[in-house]
Amino acid sequence: MVQCRGVRVVKHVLLIPMGSSGDVHPFLGMGIALRERGHRVTVVTGGYFAPLVHRIGLEYAALGTTEEYLEVCADPELWHARRGLAVIARMIKPYAERLYQVIEGYADDSSLIVVAPTLAFGARVAQEKLGVPTATVCLQPFCFRSVYQSPAWPIFSIPDWWPAVGKRLLYRLGDFEVDRIFAPDINAFRVSMGLEPVHRVFHEWCFSTDRVIGLFPGWYAAPQPDWPSVTVVTGFPLYDEADQVPVSEALNAFIADGEPPLVFTPGSANQHARPFFTAAVEACDRLSRRGVLLTRFPDQVPERLPDSIRHFVYAPLSRILPRAAALIHHGGIGTIAQALAAGVPQLLMPMAYDQPDNAVRLRCLGVGSSLKPRRFRGPQVARELKELVESREVLARCQAVARRLDRRRAMTQTCELIEQLGGDGSESRVAGSVR
Repeated sequence: MVQCRGVRVVKHVLLIPMGSSGDVHPFLGMGIALRERGHRVTVVTGGYFAPLVHRIGLEYAALGTTEEYLEVCADPELWHARRGLAVIARMIKPYAERLYQVIEGYADDSSLIVVAPTLAFGARVAQEKLGVPTATVCLQPFCFRSVYQSPAWPIFSIPDWWPAVGKRLLYRLGDFEVDRIFAPDINAFRVSMGLEPVHRVFHEWCFSTDRVIGLFPGWYAAPQPDWPSVTVVTGFPLYDEADQVPVSEALNAFIADGEPPLVFTPGSANQHARPFFTAAVEACDRLSRRGVLLTRFPDQVPERLPDSIRHFVYAPLSRILPRAAALIHHGGIGTIAQALAAGVPQLLMPMAYDQPDNAVRLRCLGVGSSLKPRRFRGPQVARELKELVESREVLARCQAVARRLDRRRAMTQTCELIEQLGGDGSESRVAGSVR
């Protein structure tokens, strides 16, 4: 709730998460915090997450069905370093017009604010056409390009020492391919709305001109001079349904019944992780370590597990990682944040999207390592984990990073940035903002 000339201003915030649980959870954490500050919050997302939104007690507006979400998750190309982009495009493109229509339905509300990721193209069109105050939320630094410190791409990394002109040329070449996938549908919709076509969709256009919020701390990724000028980084939201899903008695009992286990999860949307779990079981056997395998798709787990390894459908990582020896996962930013908060080492198997960039950042922090999917086999996983888990230096770095996290402060600043959008004229006056 914003204080403006002594009058309380209640906002109606539309939160528009797009993607898997790791993409949705941060928005739900924001929604809970905004509601606690007195605002009306509506979550616009796919039907797969509707039950969770309702349990939390936020308003819900549909954008896509459960069947559409599961169909995308079932596509093995989703996790391909290059071809996965086309799968994402198939999911995103039909939603642009639907999303615009949802926002248009609320546009008469003068208190309306839209908070959306870069892939919510309908929100950007609504901002341009309807003038709705909009904040772009970037969950990971991979969203930002820079000729100073460049993110690591799934296919290759751009060395920081490359000349700026070479980086700009490479970005342009990348935009040519990305625009070929995304721009025709976006521009067809824009033209139908009386707007000019856009080019280089992910260069600048995908970012709101009002406010861009990076939901990660500056020590994880320092803001660069050529990021959008309205960018502020805050911190990890760290929401994981811990208020809705208790740790099962069976899992609590298993963790308590021996030394801290290794926890393996390939990502909430991954339906093709049998090689990942096969390697997990072999690595645990080689290390004589206990293991917890987390997935909602149990057909990926080897049929017969030893007593020292157990499969569970889901558990809030914030509740189990403080009792774990290490976390082994795909490299999603939400999962990374939970492990950083718990102070445990991480081993990543990055496949696509932001995952390789996150892996580089963890290595720079000295809190984890990574293996490419083709090398993620039992012997290699065991070797990497042995070095991580037995290293006092790694553990000390993990604990030091955990002490730097301040979820409450990060969420407060994020809410304030959202509240400052709209008609109160305070949007440009953000105390302590970081470019």
